Amino acid sequence: MPGPGLARLLTLFSPAFPIGAFAWSHGLEAAIAEGRLADGPGVEAWIAFLLARGSGRTDLVLMAEAHRAARTGDAPRLGAVTALATALAGGAERRAETLALGAAFVEASRPWGEGLFEPGEAPAYPVAVGRLGAHLSLALPDTALGLAHGFAANLVSAALRLVPLAQSRSVVVLRNLEGPIEAAARFAARSTLDDLGSASLVSDIAALRHEALETRLFRS
Repeated sequence: MPGPGLARLLTLFSPAFPIGAFAWSHGLEAAIAEGRLADGPGVEAWIAFLLARGSGRTDLVLMAEAHRAARTGDAPRLGAVTALATALAGGAERRAETLALGAAFVEASRPWGEGLFEPGEAPAYPVAVGRLGAHLSLALPDTALGLAHGFAANLVSAALRLVPLAQSRSVVVLRNLEGPIEAAARFAARSTLDDLGSASLVSDIAALRHEALETRLFRS
């Protein structure tokens, strides 16, 4: 039998969950426009690296910290990770992305977390996810897996339109990313804030350069 909360977890991280993630490419659009990515293997390697050593890893560590703080009712710890998640955004568009997704997630998840968030509250997306996961007693490893999969799937969806990738090729990319997604989730479940760190400078620079693209399909 599926574990408790699986159906709820699938709903919260479904592409149909209305947070508007489809509007953000996380710098992928600039990387493709500059010719850094041109095929499925390149996209796969890019996303896998973000999960292992870049912004995907950072979001997962922040989510895990927020989940633990919310689960134990540690308000100062939760406030600290909320501020940290905003401060760690590598540029204006990355900051806008995580705050916009967080605000949309807070609003869309109200049927599950009524009273959890204050009116107008908009924490960074991974913090919002961690808080709701703890509120719903969703296991941290499962919540991390949902966040990691959603992160990867949204970038594959962007690449499908930008590279462009055939749908059959994008499915292969998602299949090959199963291992990195699961590894990232396992890492997040045992992580602490000491594990924060990123080596994805090319991705960070691409996100900054996206702001200056003349023609854009995505907001970041």
